[in-house]
Amino acid sequence: MSNPLPPRLDARTLLLLEAPIAPTLVKLAAPNILVNIAQSSIGLIETYFVGRLGTDALAGVALVFPVVMLTQMMSAGAVGGGISSAVARALGGQRRRDADDLALHSLAVGLVFGLAFTVLALAAGPWLYGALGGRGASLAAAVTYSNVIFAGAILIWVFNSLASVIRGTGNMHVPALVTCVGVVAVVPLSPCLIFGLGPFPQLGVAGGGTALLAYYAVGCVVLAAYIKSGRIPVRLSFSNLRLRGDLFADILRVGGVSALVTIGTNVTVASVTGLVGTFGPAAIAGYGVGSRLEYVLVPLVFGLGAPLVALVGTNVGAGRHARAVRVAWIGAFVAAAMCAFIGALAAVYPRVWLGMFDSDAAMLAPGSQYLQRVGPFYGFFGLGLGLYFAFQGFGRLRWAVVANFTRLTIAVGGGWLALRLTGDLSFVFVALSIGMAAFGLINAAALATGAVTAEKHPRLEPVGIFEKGVPVTR
Repeated sequence: MSNPLPPRLDARTLLLLEAPIAPTLVKLAAPNILVNIAQSSIGLIETYFVGRLGTDALAGVALVFPVVMLTQMMSAGAVGGGISSAVARALGGQRRRDADDLALHSLAVGLVFGLAFTVLALAAGPWLYGALGGRGASLAAAVTYSNVIFAGAILIWVFNSLASVIRGTGNMHVPALVTCVGVVAVVPLSPCLIFGLGPFPQLGVAGGGTALLAYYAVGCVVLAAYIKSGRIPVRLSFSNLRLRGDLFADILRVGGVSALVTIGTNVTVASVTGLVGTFGPAAIAGYGVGSRLEYVLVPLVFGLGAPLVALVGTNVGAGRHARAVRVAWIGAFVAAAMCAFIGALAAVYPRVWLGMFDSDAAMLAPGSQYLQRVGPFYGFFGLGLGLYFAFQGFGRLRWAVVANFTRLTIAVGGGWLALRLTGDLSFVFVALSIGMAAFGLINAAALATGAVTAEKHPRLEPVGIFEKGVPVTR
């Protein structure tokens, strides 16, 4: 039996604490999933048009793509998840002043990380893309594309930081709307800048990156204005500016550890790209296009993961741990089902996906091998990724890190060994599949055995909404 909830709780916060889990999760996730599909289409459409420039251009973009995804996944899913988790737990625990201050601290985090990514990518990019197998025209295309994208890395980070603040309140619709409107603008702008259509200059591979940065710049202004408008229970105010170490720690304790998971995921793809690179640019292009489908799954599950963070985090902040665990399982199984369905289709019809980007037989063969061997294991990837987002809501990421680096070890170490012993690229993809299965199963075991919920954490104590030690579940 629960005590009455205080009337000062925001209506959206009350929804996260009281409404039936599955319908609420679907309601919150639906716009997010649709918008992330739309957002993913930007990269896919860009890849389609870049493919018209030739295999070298396609290979160049494939070399940069893991680094671009590292930026987007860290800013939106990792550190962004830490922001959403911190805001959700503050609102669930009725710490409204902390929630307001977290908005400003999130903006500062985005600025610092964005600048760091710009410096690192511009300085180390040419070396990295060469180490991954870039040569001649493909390396030149990679460096050109990378320099454009990472010159504006601050825009990507600030955009996702502000969107994460809004999502932490349980509001998924505004970030979704901003993204959808941006997609409508970027999709025609990208080919115009790539090919120089109409009054636009012909920028080649740099054109897609330029269009993408324009989208993020406008989005930053819109999201900041919305937070300042007072329409959500968090305010962005620069008056009485006072940066607090405990709030940075609250964000980075989750976001920083989550970043390790994101880094592991992208190091896996980048390292396998290096292994595939020994077979030449066409093999890089084939694996790059094939693995793009895996990257499509990330924003798809993120569409579910953002409300998972808010739901789990708010219930944890209110001391409702059993309900939070139920939310985690429901979300993880939905994510697994979505990814398994997509992976099965890709494995049966690999050339439907690959043929959208190029018709070169030398590219289609390795791409088909990847999808046929790894696609059937996408369900495990979805399971592990869904639980990763749920663990962000709990504020406990240790097992997600263990699972991800186990995947990295199996995929890269096993792939390298397979290549040395057999010289057959298909066995590299088998190692990827085994690593993906380990990622999902380790995360599931951590939640099933209570290893996640049993860890000590000061934020997990009930905060007065319910009687201490007697959380109520539905």
